[in-house]
Amino acid sequence: MPGTAPGESGPTEAEWAAAVAAVRQVPAGGRVLLVCHVNPDGDALGSMLGFAQGLRWLGVDLLQATFPGPFDLPDPLRGLPGEELLVPATEAYPDPDLVICFDAASASRLGELVDRLDAAGAALVLDHHASNTRFGGLHLVDPQAAATSVVAEELLDRLGVPLDAGIAECLYVALTTDTGSFRFEATTPAVHQMAARLLATGIRPGDISRRIFDHRPFGAVRLFGEVLGRARLEPAAAGGRGLVWTYATQDDLVRHGQRPYVLEALIDSVRCTAEADVSCVVKQVSAHEWAVSLRSKGAVDVSRVAVALGGGGHRFAAGFTGRGSADEVMDGIRGQLDDALVGAEDQV
Repeated sequence: MPGTAPGESGPTEAEWAAAVAAVRQVPAGGRVLLVCHVNPDGDALGSMLGFAQGLRWLGVDLLQATFPGPFDLPDPLRGLPGEELLVPATEAYPDPDLVICFDAASASRLGELVDRLDAAGAALVLDHHASNTRFGGLHLVDPQAAATSVVAEELLDRLGVPLDAGIAECLYVALTTDTGSFRFEATTPAVHQMAARLLATGIRPGDISRRIFDHRPFGAVRLFGEVLGRARLEPAAAGGRGLVWTYATQDDLVRHGQRPYVLEALIDSVRCTAEADVSCVVKQVSAHEWAVSLRSKGAVDVSRVAVALGGGGHRFAAGFTGRGSADEVMDGIRGQLDDALVGAEDQV
């Protein structure tokens, strides 16, 4: 599974018990703040909003959900059940009784909301990244889970919260996005069993999938064509396993009238290149800052590359923030690829 190394395991029974106690011990009238990482994806937002609805079922009234950075969601993720609980980071409780973090591997992914970890009465972290730094006080980190939503669903179950269509839609969005519509290596029998439980609530998977995966403005189609046209193949990179990469600038977005979120799907068009194990998309955030997405077909552990460059993720999917020019960012990646080759001892 992505990010899983020999000997890694999920939360202990003591950790589950501590997490359940932290939720149940929120006092009457207590404030709970749910936080996910900057630029939330389907797993981060879906896990957070699904869990938020479970907390409402438990009777938590003073409840907010938020994320750092601009208060803006990708169009495909708009309209999820529980969206009305979202508030800008500037309006989030300054000192909640409990803060719960979703899908963030390090405190730095919480941006300006990181101070809530110390201000809160208790801080609980739900995540599935092997690179998680164990920030915060309480942890439910399972590197073997296909998505953070897997951890969220189990905690809801241990809290006695029944699945309904609203919770299920959010968790299904989270599960399908992080498994690539059940195409990635993390797709286990347990993943399909969870999907079955969610579908049993009556949600419509076809409608959800079309909204999440098959909804793209025509301007984004034109943008993809231009950016893919500058893709470069380096067959000798990564010990001869091959590297394919491309980049997109802020000018590209402006020229095609698109918002940055549309570029998140670009890696899927690049990673299918037959001649390369590693694929990379470098997306400009500001003049000298780039959001980098890395993917591997198995010969390279791209999480090692990302961690070495200040980021994190899984063996087959990772990312980091690069600085300098696009070429300088790529030079840094090339310098790490050989060290990240997966040996026979890693292929378990």
